[in-house]
Amino acid sequence: GDLGPFNPGLPVEVPVWLAINLKQRQKCRLIPPEWMDVGKLEEIRDRERKEDTFTPMPSPYYMELTKLLLNYASDNIPRADEIRTLVKDTWDTRVAKLRLSADSFVRQQEAHAKLDNLTLMEINTTGTFLTQALDHMYKLRTNLQPGESSHSQDF
Repeated sequence: GDLGPFNPGLPVEVPVWLAINLKQRQKCRLIPPEWMDVGKLEEIRDRERKEDTFTPMPSPYYMELTKLLLNYASDNIPRADEIRTLVKDTWDTRVAKLRLSADSFVRQQEAHAKLDNLTLMEINTTGTFLTQALDHMYKLRTNLQPGESSHSQDF
């Protein structure tokens, strides 16, 4: 699409890929998203630790955006190291909570799960485990063993 013209010194919203490209060429200064603030991230982390369910995140791509912006523009982000730690703490809390939920789901032999407020990246971290667990549960429920057919005969 058409982008620009850009006026020096005036902030403008552009796609992340363009912002990073311009930053790499030293043509701009990146302004982090509003939620990428130590105080706000501490609140998010603490709320996530207190709640049993998953809390809404400030962006469905919070992890990806944080990684990109801190890798390519950490000099434009105040307290970048603290932000990196807070996002990692929040991620670890959510993944641990997701693993516990998946474990409980499998142990209780549930038929469906509610995945509110999870990001796609978080879902993908346990997707393989969960689908394999459900496959094994199905085989156990239908009394099939791996490699056996349902039409076995006694000789």
